[in-house]
Amino acid sequence: MSSLSASELSTLAESIKAWGKELGFQQVGICDVDLSEHEGRLQQWLDKGFAGEMAYMSDHGMKRARPDELLPGTIRVISVRMDYLPPDAKFAHNLKNKEQAYISRYSLGRDYHKLLRARLKKLGEKIRTECADLNFRPFVDSAPVLEHAIAEKAGIGWTGKHSLTINKEAGSWFFLGELFVDIPLPIDQAIQENCGDCTACITICPTQAIVEPYVVDAKRCISYLTIEQKGAIPEEYRPLIGNRVYGCDDCQLICPWNRYANITDEHDFHPRATLQGKDLLVLFTWDEVTFLKNTEGSAIRRIGFERWQRNIAVGLGNAPYSAAIIDSLNKALVHASPLVAEHIHWALQQQTAGQPKTSSRLTQRLIRSVEKGLPRDA
Repeated sequence: MSSLSASELSTLAESIKAWGKELGFQQVGICDVDLSEHEGRLQQWLDKGFAGEMAYMSDHGMKRARPDELLPGTIRVISVRMDYLPPDAKFAHNLKNKEQAYISRYSLGRDYHKLLRARLKKLGEKIRTECADLNFRPFVDSAPVLEHAIAEKAGIGWTGKHSLTINKEAGSWFFLGELFVDIPLPIDQAIQENCGDCTACITICPTQAIVEPYVVDAKRCISYLTIEQKGAIPEEYRPLIGNRVYGCDDCQLICPWNRYANITDEHDFHPRATLQGKDLLVLFTWDEVTFLKNTEGSAIRRIGFERWQRNIAVGLGNAPYSAAIIDSLNKALVHASPLVAEHIHWALQQQTAGQPKTSSRLTQRLIRSVEKGLPRDA
């Protein structure tokens, strides 16, 4: 336990927020570790099977809602927000062009996990200069942590009906990170829900994954299907995925609070030229070496080359008919794994079904031309 006085702890809390902003965090909040009100909802969500193949969601039991069990001695959590929206995001353009691959905005730049964790570690080390006996540990999607519940309690924002954190001044285009500490810092005021009667995110979800306000069935979510799903994507969802090959941003794109989203100062979060606005066919021609090279330092690499090809095959199946697409899919079958081959066959069926039919009148003209020995363009 810290030997600092209440006054000293209050001053330290203000310093922590200032240091956090110096390190590139747009907001820093502090909360206690009592998340018991979320335990019932978490268990209910798990019991309904909404976690899908994400066994890690239940492997740790209720530890996810008990920070002091995850890191014994923890009595406060410092929650941080870092904006990631780049200039010229081109969301609508990338989604409307069905021949291009849509990649979730957060993953077009550098993998945020390492960047945020490194900054949080620096913040912990800075606090330790003022409180030598401090124990701390940073987390960024790396352990069983209820990051949105913590962010809400720490005053970062409220949990929207799509289950993401929303901030009045910054929308939802930001990453969250946590620093567990064992000093009794003063806590911030929790943020109240401000979605009101709006259900835009629920309505727009392509697969209707938001089964009720604040509850997402991961098994239906396109982000889950393209990232977490290890095996075949269920056929019922393939047409609904469209050209989304890694993640989905629809629920954030439609959220009215995102009109207030801030442009990031982090150049590392700006989109890579090798990923943004690329044709599906171009990405499908990558071999594994090219995939690994172009996704180095990117969150995309975690799904591996096989699932990358699987996802793009689905996108090609949903693209407008193209002889080039059919040719590329057929060529890829030669070396495709069973998983990828299944999705290629599906894509070929979709492409064939969309193939324009030559009009009977033109067909008859061609037949007559051949019979008369005339040129085919006569």
